[in-house]
Amino acid sequence: MTNEYEEFVRKIKLKTGIDLSLYKEAQMKRRLVSLYEKKGFTSFHTYYQALAYQEDLLTEFLDRITINVSEFYRNRKRWEVLEETILPQLTKGNETLKVWSAACSTGEEPYTLAMVLSSYYPLSHIKILATDLDETVIEKAKIGLYAEKSLQEVPVHIKNKYFTSQGLFYKVNDEIKKTVTFKKHNLLADPFSQQFDLIVCRNVLIYFTEEAKHQLYQKFSDSLRKGGVFFVGSTEQVFQPQKYGLEVVDTFFYRKL
Repeated sequence: MTNEYEEFVRKIKLKTGIDLSLYKEAQMKRRLVSLYEKKGFTSFHTYYQALAYQEDLLTEFLDRITINVSEFYRNRKRWEVLEETILPQLTKGNETLKVWSAACSTGEEPYTLAMVLSSYYPLSHIKILATDLDETVIEKAKIGLYAEKSLQEVPVHIKNKYFTSQGLFYKVNDEIKKTVTFKKHNLLADPFSQQFDLIVCRNVLIYFTEEAKHQLYQKFSDSLRKGGVFFVGSTEQVFQPQKYGLEVVDTFFYRKL
C-alpha cells in the first residue's frame, strides 16, 4: 500500500497543488482509508480514479483532509492573555493593526479576534485577513451562522453585543463580519504577505511533519514586523523559538526579534 499511497500523493499534488507528504503520514492515511472504504472503494488507486472525474467526491476529499474543528474563544484563558497582556503592547501608538488568522476554518477564530480587538479600536478600524485551504469552510465562515455549542466560551456581554439569535443558531452581526476578509490560501505552497502585527495560527500545525513545521515557523516569523506576535494553539509550543528569530512573550505567544 505504501507505493500506492505515494502515487496517490503525487497525483493529488498535481491535481490540487496540495502536498499530502507534508502531513503526518499515519494520521492522513488512516483518515483517507476510512473515507474511501465508506464510499465503497478498496484502494487508493480506485479512489483516485473516481476523484479525478467526480467533483462531489473531490470536494468531500478536500473537506476531509482539512481539519475543521473550531469554536469562539477556544481555550479562553489564552484569549484573555491576548486581550490583557499582548494587545496593550501591540496597539500602543498604532491606529490599527495588520492581523492574519491563518487556517481560519469556519470563521470562529477571526471573528473572535475582531471581538477582542473591539476593546481597542472602533470596528471601522479593524481589518483581519482570514485564510484557509478549504473553500467550503470559507463559504460557511462568510455566512457567519453558528450552533450554540460554538459559543460556549463567549463572554455574555460579547454574545449580547455581537450575535443575533436565529432559532437554534446564532448569527454574527454584520459589523463584525465586515472586519474580516476571507481568502483561499495554502500554507504549504502559497507565498505569505508581510509586515503583520499579529498572526494567529492555532491547532493546525500539529497535523504537519516536523520538516513542514520548521518551514512554516520560519515563514510565519518572516511575515511578522519586528515586535509582531505569533499566537499558536495550546498543543503547539515552538521549541527553540530563537532559531526562527522569535522570543517567548507568554505561553503560546512569540515575539519577532
